[in-house]
Parts: sequence; C-alpha cells; structure tokens
Amino acid sequence: MAESIATQLMDEIVPALHTSGGKVTVVGVGQVGMACAFSLLTQSICSELALVDVAADKLRGEMLDLQHGLTFLRNIKIDASTDFAVSAGSRVCIVTAGARQKEGESRLSLVQRNTDIFKGIIPNLVKHSPNTILVIVSNPVDILTYVAQKLSGLPNNRVIGSGCNLDSARFRFHLSQKLNVAPNSAHGWIIGEHGDSSVPVWSGVNVAGVRLRDLNSKIGTDDDPHKFNELHSEVVNSAYEIIKLKGYTSWAIGLSVASLVSSIMKNQRRCYAISVNVKGHHGIEEDVFLSLPSVLGENGVTHVIKQTLTAEEIAQLQKSAKTLGEVQAGLKF
Repeated sequence: MAESIATQLMDEIVPALHTSGGKVTVVGVGQVGMACAFSLLTQSICSELALVDVAADKLRGEMLDLQHGLTFLRNIKIDASTDFAVSAGSRVCIVTAGARQKEGESRLSLVQRNTDIFKGIIPNLVKHSPNTILVIVSNPVDILTYVAQKLSGLPNNRVIGSGCNLDSARFRFHLSQKLNVAPNSAHGWIIGEHGDSSVPVWSGVNVAGVRLRDLNSKIGTDDDPHKFNELHSEVVNSAYEIIKLKGYTSWAIGLSVASLVSSIMKNQRRCYAISVNVKGHHGIEEDVFLSLPSVLGENGVTHVIKQTLTAEEIAQLQKSAKTLGEVQAGLKF
C-alpha cells in the first residue's frame, strides 16, 4: 500500500492529540445559538466547538459554513451532531434551544413545554461532560436556569443563566448615548428577573466613580426632569422592538454569552449580572435564580457581590422572587 501524502510530508515524533481542553458546546443552532457560536469563534475563546440540534440538515449546513471560514480564524475544531456524544469533554455547555411562546399561551404553559424539552437536553450534557459549567440562554431564562440545576444535579456555582447581562449592557449603552461617553465608561446594573420586572439600580449608576444620584437626587424616578427613567423602559422594550423590526435578537446576546464563556475559560473573574441562586441574598427566602452581580471564573460563580440597594430595589427583587417561586411550584419534572 502506498504511503499517504501526510506520511511523505511529515515525520511523526509523537501522535497528535485529538482534544485540547478548551471545548465549548452550543445546543440549538437557531439565530441565538449561531450568534453565540460565531462570537466564540471570531474571538478565539474556545479551541473546540460542538454544535447540537435536532434539525440534522440545518446543523450540518451551519457546521460546514463555519468550517469554511477557518482559514480566516485560528485553527478551531468544529463538529456537529444530533447525538449528544459530540459534546463530550466540554468545559462549558451553552443551551439556547427551547420552544417559542404561542399566541394566547400562558407563561406557565411555555415554561412547562421548555422544561419538557430540557429533560432531553440537560441530563445528556452532564452525562458526557460531568465537569461542565452550564450557561442557560433559553427563555424564560431565570426559571429555566432553576430547571437546569434541578435536572443536572450540578452545584449552584456551575449552573448560570445569561440573565440581565445583556439588559445591563443595553442600560449602559443608553446611558452612554445620553451622556456622550463610551458604553464601557457608563456604569450601571440591571438586576433581578430578566424581562419586564427587571430592576435598574439607579443608586449605583456612575461615570468615573461620580454617582449621578449625587448630582440629581431624582434620577431614575418619575419626577426626574431629565427623564433618565425612560432609559429603563428602553431597555425593557429593546428586545420587543428588535423582534418587531428583524424578527429576532441575536448579535448582542451572542456577544454577551461569549463574554461570559471567556471569563470562565480564561479564569478572568469578571463581574456580570447573571442568573444565580439568590436564596439568602437581600432577604430572599425562595429557591429561585435571579440576576445579581457575580464573580465568574474557571469554576463558575465564586462570589455574589453584596450590592448596596435601596429599600425599594430590595422590595422589587423580593417581589420577583416570590412570583418565580409560585411559577416554579406548578412545574412537573
């Protein structure tokens, strides 16, 4: 048998390794899942990427499309399959799969449908990657992060939701536009439930350490003459507006998730408003996941920041926790 071209080209010193320890899996190759995958690849955050979905043709098409662009990127191994075995050995598993809300469908009904979908996803991910960290992106993200933790059996520090990380980024963008500074120079946090009842922490909004509330005590209130309170409304309505205009959101959430994964893979210990178990924080008694500023590193969430909040902000958090607790009580695992 003739020697292969590779054998003629190179002398082997030792066999090449087939894994690198820098593997990430994305479950769901819809618009959000592919935006996550593209962001990971273009920022060289992972050395291996696995894609999982039930739609075999689309899955293979997305894999080939990404592979054909590798000449312009680092040499990242990209694989895809409908079989969860392809995810084996992942340090991080990102879950974007889930059902969309039907017209007239109750929130609880949607949550139950997605819980049923998660029953086929989460245990399979943990089976093949028992040491993984789960990053849940599917909505409603806070409740589904709770569901993922229960289905996986993983400790709380290794199950997080994308939560209010994007909400906070949108908040900082709108602040930056109003103040004419860069978004990363406008500091503000959105915490609590990802969605309409999220909590803007106006008491801590600042630029270069200067609290805006020290300059205007009414900032963020209905009495604010400068109408800063409208910024939170813009944050809440952002997704609705984008979906109305283009049909879905994708790029910003993809970049948001890539930043979280980077902090895990590189042990950067950056602080993010991500969905974590909040029982015992700010007087919350329910076993629920909500967004609080948290330190994210190689072993997941290591610390939750003890944010100084006003009585009103704490009350809003506790109300959200109670609502989520009630929804979760009706779930069937």
